[in-house]
Amino acid sequence: MAMTDQQFVETVVQAIVSHPEDVTTERKVDEMGVLITLHINPEDMGYVIGREGQTARAIRTLLRIVGAKNNARVNLKIHEPEGSRGPRRTETSSAPATPIDTSMVDDFQL
Repeated sequence: MAMTDQQFVETVVQAIVSHPEDVTTERKVDEMGVLITLHINPEDMGYVIGREGQTARAIRTLLRIVGAKNNARVNLKIHEPEGSRGPRRTETSSAPATPIDTSMVDDFQL
């Protein structure tokens, strides 16, 4: 028997998180296709998202392939509980949090 798209997501995510017992999904079908919403333990968010979103992107790619086998457009939404994410680092704020002491080289001459 073939695995459903929802079972696929649960199986893959349970294999990579620290709290597999907290993995649940909701499946909704509308005119846009299938939307699977993934609920996980907030501590596991980093495992599922991955560095720069690579793991989430890979899961979504595989899920689209599973959906295509069944002639369905399948998307994955990762539910993010309020306050689960720390402050995001932005590319523009590259200044160090504390100033660097440059007094030793301020009068340096060549």
